Amino acid sequence: MTDSTAAQQSRPDGYGPFAHLTVQNTDLYRQVMRTFVIAKERFAVHLRPEDVHAALPAEARPAEPDAVVKALDSLVGWGNLRADPDTARVTAVEDFYRKRYIYQLTRAGEAAEEALGVYDEALGRRGALQAVALHDIVTQLRALLVLAAEERPDQAKVHLTLDALAGRFTALADNARAFMGSLQRTIDLHDVEEEVFLAYKDRLIQYLERFIQDLITLGGRIARLILELEAAGSIESLLRAAAGREAADASPEEAEHAERQAYERWAGRWTGLVAWFISREGRESQARLLRGRALGAIPQLLAVVRALNERRAGRSDRSADFRTLARWFAEAPDDDARHRLWRTAFGLYPARHLTVDAESLAARVAVPVAAATPWAEAEPLRISPQLRRTGSYERRGKPRKVEDREEARRRLAEVAAKQAAETAAARARLVTDGVTRLSGLGELDPVSFGLFLNLLGDALSTWRPGMRHTSATSNDGSMEIRLSALADGSTAEIRTPGGVFRGPDHLIEIVDLTAEGGRP
Repeated sequence: MTDSTAAQQSRPDGYGPFAHLTVQNTDLYRQVMRTFVIAKERFAVHLRPEDVHAALPAEARPAEPDAVVKALDSLVGWGNLRADPDTARVTAVEDFYRKRYIYQLTRAGEAAEEALGVYDEALGRRGALQAVALHDIVTQLRALLVLAAEERPDQAKVHLTLDALAGRFTALADNARAFMGSLQRTIDLHDVEEEVFLAYKDRLIQYLERFIQDLITLGGRIARLILELEAAGSIESLLRAAAGREAADASPEEAEHAERQAYERWAGRWTGLVAWFISREGRESQARLLRGRALGAIPQLLAVVRALNERRAGRSDRSADFRTLARWFAEAPDDDARHRLWRTAFGLYPARHLTVDAESLAARVAVPVAAATPWAEAEPLRISPQLRRTGSYERRGKPRKVEDREEARRRLAEVAAKQAAETAAARARLVTDGVTRLSGLGELDPVSFGLFLNLLGDALSTWRPGMRHTSATSNDGSMEIRLSALADGSTAEIRTPGGVFRGPDHLIEIVDLTAEGGRP
């Protein structure tokens, strides 16, 4: 039975072009199909067996051309290729009776290769944290603000700008997700050699630090631009303009619902963009989660380096542990000592219960039984007749009523409203009237102090040696902090109910970007 016949008997209908993945000589079939894909890119439609044999890589090329012919015939049987009689080189009547064919890709075979190409690309993709994409998103959002300010925005410009914004955002999110997945595999040393890891760990840590700085600086700016577009109420009209331009090309049978469906797609993309950069309703933004995950990866990488160094300095593995344990057993003075060592090493204690209820626990507390007591000498364990008869101790009865959670939802809403009010009050408390000293902030309540620490941390994370001034925007784009170093060596003190916060004094300015007149 040939590969083609066996695969046809086992494959589900409609997936024949993938049958060459589950038979012998799969590598040869993949290389043959790759040859046809490359030929098609060079506008060569038909290939002869000798052309395929010559185009195969040297390490995959069979010694006999007949092996290639058999592979081509099998691919024809699966629907990947089409065979046509080769009459171009017929010079005699006898040539008509010889088996000569030329081969070309079928639509199904081409579609299967495209699907396999996407699969291979996704499988080998490591991703990247794209700081350039953050800059591009800022640029596109600013372009949308300019278009929104026009009385009648150009529909084509709106559509192209939104399309570019969606493309850059999608690339950023996909690459970040792929990068963090590959980073975790690196931390776990999966598919990574130790020498390779140690060689590039420093570059990886620098890369993470640089992206975190860009995410702090640009993430707040992006959040601010998104809030401006939503506050003006212009984003909906821009999305509808883009949807209208897409719907213009819809077929007649789809025209009735095309614009509504296009608007729903654009609204979903915008919602995803907002959720990525702005935290709302107790849900952290994806940018903040990514920042925390990237920050957490740095100490994890350092821990891996430390573990590798310890492993090299003095190897300690399970086999060495068992050899040490065996020596302890051999050195034990008697069987009792060996039993104690066994229980200590493996935690294998005698079982003293099948099921325990409140009465059993009370009895055990009143009359404790040592774990080493044999079953024959211990008090008997009372087992329910129901358990003995059916093997189940479930109590029968009608199911519980559906619980009314309206009160719990109301309390959650009250807590959320209270937290929002506290955050707004803390924001108002921290806003400075122009530039002031850090020591001039006075005493802060716990909520205001927590918000202040977040702002200060964002600003200090962008500070580099030699800098005298820096600024940062909060993750939700609502506040901006500006710091300037002082040369007088003074110390600032901020009092809180939990203690006194001390540090070098700075000139500081905190601006509420959501308030009217706040500067971006």
